[in-house]
Order: sequence, then C-alpha cells, then structure tokens
Amino acid sequence: MSSSASASEFAFELELCARLEERRAGVVARQLGAAVADPGGRVLDVICVDPGPEFDDRVSITSEAIPDAAIESAVGTGQARYWKDAFDCHPDRARRAVERAVEIDFFERDPAKSAASGREYVRQVARYPDWYDRIVGIENKPDLGRPGDLEAQLRTDVSLALVDEAVLATESYVTRAHLNRIPEEVGVWRVHRDGADSDEPLEIEVIRDPEPLPVDEPGIEPLEFHPGRTDVGVVSADAKARTRRRLAERAYGKGWRTYDFPECAACGPDDASGATLPRCAWKGRVVDAAAECGPSCPGYEAASAPDTDLEAERERRTAWEADPSGKRRRQSGLDQFG
Repeated sequence: MSSSASASEFAFELELCARLEERRAGVVARQLGAAVADPGGRVLDVICVDPGPEFDDRVSITSEAIPDAAIESAVGTGQARYWKDAFDCHPDRARRAVERAVEIDFFERDPAKSAASGREYVRQVARYPDWYDRIVGIENKPDLGRPGDLEAQLRTDVSLALVDEAVLATESYVTRAHLNRIPEEVGVWRVHRDGADSDEPLEIEVIRDPEPLPVDEPGIEPLEFHPGRTDVGVVSADAKARTRRRLAERAYGKGWRTYDFPECAACGPDDASGATLPRCAWKGRVVDAAAECGPSCPGYEAASAPDTDLEAERERRTAWEADPSGKRRRQSGLDQFG
C-alpha cells in the first residue's frame, strides 16, 4: 500500500468513527483483533458496541478495559478471597490480572483480612454487568479498485461470526460486480466525504443492509491458505462468547482516538467533522502524524503539538467517563496494603 493510500484510509477511518459516534449510542473503537483460534489473525478496522441493559453500571466502574482473567475469576463482591484461590489460570497471569484490576478499581484489597493472614485478599467492587449487546464489525476499503485481501477478510468474518453484523464501508461507486464478490451477509455502506474539506459532515448511504450472523453457534476460522485448500479451526460457541467479551472490553477501554498530533505549526485540531481530528493546513486533510509528519515533510514547521485532551473530547461526546466515581468501598487504609 502506498503512503498516500495509507493516509487516505487513515483519514477515512477517523472521519467515519467520528460520524458513527455522533449517530450511535454505545462505544466506537478501531483497530482491534477479531480472531479466536489465531489471535491477531484478523484485525477489524472499526468496532461498534451497542449498549446493553446495564451499560450505565459499566460506565460507573472504570474507564479502562477490565482484564478477562479478573472477570472470569471467582473473586466476588461479597467476602474477600485469597487471590490465588480465586483463579483457574497460570499464577503469573492471575497476578497480573489482580494488580491491574486493583489499579483500575474493579478489585479492592481487604487490608484487615490481609494483615491478619499475611496473604492478600481481594473482592470485586461491583458485579460485572451485562453492559453490551450487538457488536458490529466494519471493514474500511475506501477504494474498491485496490481490494487487497478484502474478500478473504469478509469471508472470515462471516464464517467465524464473532460479530453480530459485518459491514464494508467504501467511498467507491458500488457495482453489481462488487456486490457479487462480497458475501451476501455483509452489509455495504457508501461513505460520501464531499464535505470532508468543508463544514459538512460525511454521509453514509446504505447500499445493502447486513444480515445477522450466528454468534451463538460454533464458527469456522480460516487459519492458512494453500493452493487448493484452506486450513481452518472450529471455534466453539463458548470460546466465541469469551472473545466477544474481551473485544467489547478492549473497545470500551481503547475507543478510537488513538492518534497523536504532530509537533508542527501546520497541523491542529479541526472540528469541522464534529470531532477533534489532526488536520494539516499544508496538506489540506487529516494526517497520520506517526507515519507522515516530521522534518522530511516540505510543509513542516517545528512547533509544540497543540494542547488537546482527547479523553475529555470522548467524555464530552459519549456516555463514557474518564474518571467515574466508581463503587470502591471507602475503608481507612484501603490502599496501603500490598
């Protein structure tokens, strides 16, 4: 992929995320792994997680992703437990999960019980809530003339059925030939970015609605492609459910504002799209500071990066809270043990 194509896809992705966040409740995130048998074998460009019945309870616990091992552990909200007795996994993984869960206020230590026994006791600050519902995976391909591995990627999404719906988002005019090459279960959006350089937000034209995927059933995950055959893994419904929970948690903690602003006078936050995006006046578009900004750019002019608070922007535009009140019990000396 050329650097110009990469830059175009980056801008497309950010502008689409901003628009989806404006139009949908729940969580929008980008660049998250969506495989089970081969972790990292499939990365989805954009994830939309619809809120479940206890979404507000999830918001009140922590702004961070909760470790899966902590969620699956036998640590409950009642009597504190010795941490080693509450995990069915490698002790090192359990230890990391405990430390992280305490750090983000999903677990709390019991200082009195720990001091009396000489062993660390922990409890959950709140029951893990039923906070998410549908998960929609979106593959961005602005230019269908440069499809890459698009067909194989979408067929993986359909056969694995990890997400409830799969969608292809493109700027290209979508022909019948394009639709015939795309699995019929996959929805197709044509994204109009005519207003990307103006004050008008992009618009999403639904070419084809996605069909619901069987997330509660076992799935088939392609692993390796060979001439004449494909090696696959059969993924159980339980394994998919655990991966969906991890995916939802990672989306909640990460969001989509995982970009930087360059230390350049030509680039600053642009709110034309309704979100704080890194727009370069010299290039006339949104830029990927990590990949295309710096002294080698002819428009570069050294300056301090703009003072932007992307967490505050996310908090302002969504139900997510950067520093929720949480449900930790306020006990004297609670944080002194350990």
